[in-house]
Amino acid sequence: MNFTKNFTLSELTKSEAALRHDMDNSPPQDVISNLQALAVHVLQPVRDHFVRGVKVNSGYRSPDVNAKVGGSRTSDHCRGMAADIEIPGVPNHELAEWISENLPFTQVILEFYTPGIPDSGWVHVSYDPGNLKKQSLTATKQDGKTVYLQGLVA
Repeated sequence: MNFTKNFTLSELTKSEAALRHDMDNSPPQDVISNLQALAVHVLQPVRDHFVRGVKVNSGYRSPDVNAKVGGSRTSDHCRGMAADIEIPGVPNHELAEWISENLPFTQVILEFYTPGIPDSGWVHVSYDPGNLKKQSLTATKQDGKTVYLQGLVA
């Protein structure tokens, strides 16, 4: 099923963890609608702007898959409203900044980015049409724990 000219249902539900552990990662219909909204309002505009392929590291995660990878019980990935993305050749900080300045979104998180290493980490972006709060955060490790800082810190 094609959501946009560059994004498909299978791409946004592919999970290496699900494959590795023989787990079902099929989304229910309401989640499919959420994935389509994410593709239309965020992922395709990113692809069109950068004119490069967008690598989706993680899109939808069933609750079982999410638990297996250690995701938050309230993760937007489980509702089909989030994706972890990168664009080869584009610094992740630049990608996160462009999204935060140009698109509607719920959250954009620059995750585990190391200044000076452009392809370090990844960008988490979520799209909930009922809550487009445009929250920008940076996830980093401090004393072995994940800490979220306000804004995009590079």
